[in-house]
Amino acid sequence: MTTNLSLAARRSAAVPRGVGSATAIYADRAENAELWDVEGRRFIDFAGGIAVLNVGHRHPRVMAAVGAQLDRFTHTAFQVAPYENYVALAERLNALAPFSGPAKTILFTTGAEATENAVKIARVATRRPAVIAFAGAFHGRTLLASALTGKVVPYKRGFGPFPGDIHHIPFPTPGSGVDTAASLRALDTLFAADVDPAQVAAIIIEPIQGEGGFNVAPPELLRALRERCDAHGILLIVDEVQTGFARTGRMFGIEHAGVEPDLVCVAKSMGGGFPLSGVIGRADVMDAVDPGGLGGTYGGSPVACAAALAVLDVINDEKLLERASSMGATIRARVEAAARRNGSVGIAHLRGHGAMIGFDIVDPFTGTADGDGARAVCARALEAGLILLSCGPQGETIRILVPLTASDGVLEEGLSALDAALFSDAPAAASAEIGSESAPA
Repeated sequence: MTTNLSLAARRSAAVPRGVGSATAIYADRAENAELWDVEGRRFIDFAGGIAVLNVGHRHPRVMAAVGAQLDRFTHTAFQVAPYENYVALAERLNALAPFSGPAKTILFTTGAEATENAVKIARVATRRPAVIAFAGAFHGRTLLASALTGKVVPYKRGFGPFPGDIHHIPFPTPGSGVDTAASLRALDTLFAADVDPAQVAAIIIEPIQGEGGFNVAPPELLRALRERCDAHGILLIVDEVQTGFARTGRMFGIEHAGVEPDLVCVAKSMGGGFPLSGVIGRADVMDAVDPGGLGGTYGGSPVACAAALAVLDVINDEKLLERASSMGATIRARVEAAARRNGSVGIAHLRGHGAMIGFDIVDPFTGTADGDGARAVCARALEAGLILLSCGPQGETIRILVPLTASDGVLEEGLSALDAALFSDAPAAASAEIGSESAPA
């Protein structure tokens, strides 16, 4: 019989240790918000493949669309023989773009490809080299995406030198002493001391930081960035790889602030479990690149495009924007109740929009971040049948990414397991992590 332990031994011999996994369970099958491992154990999935499964595992409409496409063809390369569903998906995304005026979309495969190509487009459109990102940001693991990412360990250590003309400023985070005013002062200091704003192509920001700790970008920060971009001819890129496609109660997270970006990076839940990413941008900006300057062999796979069109239908027909908001209210209420309960671990800084909810595990006496405590909570949750992820600078943030299609019963079951895991005196399972990090993205 195949077991998690036997697969772990095979993995150790076959797979490099540089790829980490948050748990030591090996998946066998999954449906909606439930997953079964190779030993037959059932888990409630509050990770969603790291925000990939807003419509759940194997949604029937996604699977039907994929099956129909598989019966026709699997690959031609859009640069060789283009196909209708790529064009149809671009049309749908252009209509949803969170900015006024004409839009165009190009499709890729991974989130890192989306962020890198957004930078390429911005540099061509502005004829400028520099890009400004934020501390704590995560924009991918390829070389330019790693340079944009605002965390050294594990994403940068040993991988340099990185592409030049990438600058970082602080991001407002709970309990850090950094607020919007401090971030903007740092930006103005950067303009005065290190880079002429006339040489800056773009500022890139996540509306809610993912790996950085589910920190919500304050609306006043986003508005100020828009104003500075307009004043200096800089393009504003929003990385919606984790926040997009109904997770926050809006199609895109930036919509909560009412700020219009120039370029939008999308991936993860757009493909409903199939690899797909893209950049949606203002048409004049997108058309700045000459033919052949953008693309990729697998970019905009016809199978993934079929899945994405079905995902958009599911979001609309099953009213997942409203569902995200109602689920988020339920999750918040349960976490707030746990924070007031005697015997719970220290809980602070509950935050997020819609069903993209995070909170910190802290020392109950000092209020300092407790990464070990968060890892213990995740281990106890796994032992109770709940897949849960942490993130943040020290791994102190518990993040919840339950599929928006989860039934009320499954959501309640998962929240009950979370309740139990938040008891400080609950027995902690031995750490299930493989490698030195969980699997953030």
